[in-house]
Amino acid sequence: MRLLLIEDNGRLASLIADGLSKEGFAVHWCATLDIARRAFASATFDLVLLDLGMPDGNGVEFVQAMRRGGHTVPVLIVTARSGLDDRVIGLDSGGDDYLIKPFELRELAARCRALLRRPGACLGTTLAVANLELDTAGREVRVSGRVVPVPPRELDLLERLMRRVGHVVTKGALEYSLYALEADVTSNALEAVVSRLRRRLTAAGAQVVMHTAHGIGYMLTASQASDGDSDEPQRNG
Repeated sequence: MRLLLIEDNGRLASLIADGLSKEGFAVHWCATLDIARRAFASATFDLVLLDLGMPDGNGVEFVQAMRRGGHTVPVLIVTARSGLDDRVIGLDSGGDDYLIKPFELRELAARCRALLRRPGACLGTTLAVANLELDTAGREVRVSGRVVPVPPRELDLLERLMRRVGHVVTKGALEYSLYALEADVTSNALEAVVSRLRRRLTAAGAQVVMHTAHGIGYMLTASQASDGDSDEPQRNG
C-alpha cells in the first residue's frame, strides 16, 4: 500500500517512514503542503497521513480541498493538537481518524490498516486461494492453517496478486504499489522479490502457482488450474 506522509519534522517523518516500511507500506514523504499537493496530483495513494501544523499552511484546508475535489482516499490526521475543538474540526473537515502525538508506531500502523479495511478501501479481511490464506488485518500468511513467516515486501506482493487471482498484474502496477515514489528501484528488484516469494510458498506446500507473463507481469492461480508451466499464464477459452 502506498502512503502519502505530510509531516514537516524530518526526524519524526523518518521514524514513521521506517516503521511503516517494515509493516509493508511504501511511504512517500512530503515536508510541505505544496509538495504534497504536487505529489497527490501526479500519483495515486491508498492513504494520507497528515500533520495539521505545516509551515506553509493548515492541514485542515488540505483535507477540505481534497474532499471538494471528490477524492475519497482515507486521511489519518497525526498531530500534536489535542484539544477537543481541534479533533472535531479535523474530523469534520474530512479526516477519517485522528491520532495525537506522541504515539506508538504499532498503534499508527494498526490505525492505518483499520482505515484501509473500511468499505471501499483497498484492504479486505482474509484472502484465500486453495490452501493459502492471507489475513490482511494481522498481516499473517497461513498454508493449510500453519503460519508461514513472510517479510513485508513479499507479503505486500502476495496481497496484490491474491486480490487479482487469475489475472496478470503488470510489473508497473506492482512496482508502483511496492515502492515509494523516490525509491531507487533496480531493474530486477521486483523479479528478486517474486523469486523469493515463489520459493517460500513452494517450501511451505502452498497449492498455488506464481506465473510469469514475460515482459508483462505476474499472476497467481491455484495449482489445479496450472498446466504445469509456472512461466506462462493460463489462458481462458
